[in-house]
Amino acid sequence: MFTVLSKIKNILDKCILSFCGVALLALVASVSWQVFSRYVLNNPSSWTDEFARYTMIWFGLAGACYLYGKNGHLSITLMIDAVPDKLKNALQVLIHAASVIFIYLAMIKGGLLLVGRTMHQFSPALQIPMAYVYLVLPIAGFIMLTYIAINTAQLFTNKEGN
Repeated sequence: MFTVLSKIKNILDKCILSFCGVALLALVASVSWQVFSRYVLNNPSSWTDEFARYTMIWFGLAGACYLYGKNGHLSITLMIDAVPDKLKNALQVLIHAASVIFIYLAMIKGGLLLVGRTMHQFSPALQIPMAYVYLVLPIAGFIMLTYIAINTAQLFTNKEGN
């Protein structure tokens, strides 16, 4: 069971890192084009600012998912390091339970409501439904819940899958 979870986690990590790499390249390309078109061509591009903003949102939440999968969230680390060793697993499970509640309510349930309400609202420059921008919330929520399930299972096997 542990090896299956580790494989799933590794695949998920690679997918997120690949997405972040592509997003970073897209950000650099769009901002470079904006600078070139503004200062060299004297004709600033109208879509690059909006594209960079939306890409940064997706990039940031993908990075947060990856960090969450590595148990690298700052508050989790500070709390876990402050308690005696015999209480660490219990506290980690409690933190995971609180995280599941927040992620479900705010990111998944709230995110899906937001996606539904903004499907017919279009972005000014790109003319894409704003729902596509906000879709990152439930997607990131599902990824974080997957990481929580894997990390919780790894707690009970007493192995680190980082």
